[in-house]
Amino acid sequence: MKEYKFWFCTGSQDLYGDECLAHVAEHSKIIVDELNKSKNLPFEVVWKPTLITNKLIRQTFNEANTDELCAGVITWMHTFSPAKSWILGLQEFRKPLLHLHTQFNREIPYDTIDMDFMNENQAAHGDREFGHIFSRLGMERKVIMGYWADEDVQKRIGSWMRTAIGVIESSHIRVMRIADNMRNVAVTEGDKVEAQIKFGWEIDAYPVNEIAEAVDAVSQADINDLVEEYYDKYEILLEGRDEKEFREHVAVQAGIEIGFERFLKEKNYHAIVTHFGDLGALKQLPGLAIQRLMEKGYGFGGEGDWKTAAMVRVMKIMTQGMKDAKGTSFMEDYTYNLVPGKEGILQAHMLEVCPSIADGKISIREQPLSMGDREDPARLVFTSKTGPAIATSLIDLGDRFRLIINDVECKKTEKPMPNLPVATAFWTPQPNLKTGAEAWILAGGAHHTAFSYDLTAEQMGDWANAMDIEAVYIDKNTTIRQFKNELLWNNIVYRK
Repeated sequence: MKEYKFWFCTGSQDLYGDECLAHVAEHSKIIVDELNKSKNLPFEVVWKPTLITNKLIRQTFNEANTDELCAGVITWMHTFSPAKSWILGLQEFRKPLLHLHTQFNREIPYDTIDMDFMNENQAAHGDREFGHIFSRLGMERKVIMGYWADEDVQKRIGSWMRTAIGVIESSHIRVMRIADNMRNVAVTEGDKVEAQIKFGWEIDAYPVNEIAEAVDAVSQADINDLVEEYYDKYEILLEGRDEKEFREHVAVQAGIEIGFERFLKEKNYHAIVTHFGDLGALKQLPGLAIQRLMEKGYGFGGEGDWKTAAMVRVMKIMTQGMKDAKGTSFMEDYTYNLVPGKEGILQAHMLEVCPSIADGKISIREQPLSMGDREDPARLVFTSKTGPAIATSLIDLGDRFRLIINDVECKKTEKPMPNLPVATAFWTPQPNLKTGAEAWILAGGAHHTAFSYDLTAEQMGDWANAMDIEAVYIDKNTTIRQFKNELLWNNIVYRK
């Protein structure tokens, strides 16, 4: 990913004279310097000269549009900035914008305050004027209010930055589809042209045997080196299998990983989908190989689910470089635990769960797989971390896209599952299993999800807003009556 930066643009006017404008510039420089020193922001903030005229505002925003390293703009109206001056610049601006509603001083200087101070420090006035023109134009923006030096405000800015990166990078995402989606399945279908219009995604199909040729072209030496890496990094569970045969099956996945990655890089793709019903010349359903590619940052969707593959990629990008990240993965709902007080959903997939979410040891196992009619595939097996997370589902309703966002609480299963040879997670959706599952089904959510411990519902909702698509939230405050009403209202607002 590029070394993105965010521009800090301060609004004012020349009504109060040069001395006031000098203070405005000085104050905004201090804020930018302190934000960059705080270590609460994942990207650098770049100070820009105070914007006081229609011409300068328009010029600055168009320069931001063309600067490939500018991922968005943070605005602050230090004094009063007449909003008509911003109309053309805002109309031509095409990147994420954060309206920071703050002021330079934390406290009113009761003993010394006079009209000069009032005129110079009137963000409470200027930011309302600025906010009005956004609402009048019907434009999307993020608003954060609070004192700029407070840690919680800085962290919210940092959180928005990651969403902005997801918006910017979304237009670069290219998904490679190996064969088509699973026959007769509705939820993995979708309008790929509309997805490119809305999100910028390019979704292309390749014959499975074309990528199988790339796998076959991998040298045995490269395969052997990667197998040794596997054996060094993961626990090997033979479970009675012949060691030579086991290694040979692992080597098949090594060849797939190398071949797939080379093909993806050569063709410039960032996400991939496979389908067990069309494996062509591949000897195994890609399992361990896909898990490792996801860990490297590629998106993935099973059974041809290109929407989830792209969303996994978006969320991987948004969490890149995050300190103490717990992981992001493709996931699938499998089966429920309905015991009172222990309710939850067992999550897994046939093979393909990203090891970035693993808690503790990761093992390689080989077990028969009825799907795909190929030899027993090697896969990484582990259990996931615990704690709060989000599960998202992007669906195509025919007339629009909807992003469903569910807060979930990941837990350990009550007992081990020694006969289940796949990576697993177990979570309870908020507000509880019954309400969460009912709401998910009412919203039309898929059985596949893009899942993350490291992103929040607010961040993903902001991403959806920036993309001009519907977002619905299932969280601790959800009730079915309220949720059904929200879906009804959204049908009116978002329907074409």
